Amino acid sequence: MPDLPTLAVFSVATLALLLVPGPAVVYIVTRSVAQGRAAGMVSVLGVHAGSLVHVAAAALGISAILAASATAFTIVKYAGAAYLVYLGVRKLMDRSPAGEAVVAETPKARLFGEGFVVNVLNPKTAIFFLAFLPQFADPHAGPLAPQIVLLGMIWVVLGMASDGTYALAASALAGRLKRSATARRRLDVGSGVVYIALGGVAAFTGEPAAK
Repeated sequence: MPDLPTLAVFSVATLALLLVPGPAVVYIVTRSVAQGRAAGMVSVLGVHAGSLVHVAAAALGISAILAASATAFTIVKYAGAAYLVYLGVRKLMDRSPAGEAVVAETPKARLFGEGFVVNVLNPKTAIFFLAFLPQFADPHAGPLAPQIVLLGMIWVVLGMASDGTYALAASALAGRLKRSATARRRLDVGSGVVYIALGGVAAFTGEPAAK
């Protein structure tokens, strides 16, 4: 298994990457502001259930296949970009009457499911598991799969901590938005634009290096 200095360096580098907002953070913040702390934390759980898919894929070698195949990587990349654009368009087309002070909240199961899909198709997370994490796995330290699982679980724990912090901070704005239809609409428009922009960025994410 990786030694403690390696794990420490990996943890610091991982936390630095996690703190940079990406599609998952935008999703969590949007849900937290719109529906409050509970919705934000459910979204965090969904996002990191998606992270477990990346951990399993890396441990089973699927990430290596994606890294070696430009076609497979491109399919995953464009699927993620398309889903982000879909979320953005849906936000922009939401036409709740301006005078409504209260709107139906998104069910928790849907929050969880959307968070799961957002991170499974998240190019930022995919690239981390394709290019960054394997650098900390040492073939001389034992079988690679258990090392990748350990490193992946460190990512998940740190990710839940950082994303949970985003959710708690953003939920402080929830009360104001629940009282203001105009503020909710501005949030929908703003988050819709950001989702679409992130989808565009994802679509132009670099291909894996040719083997």
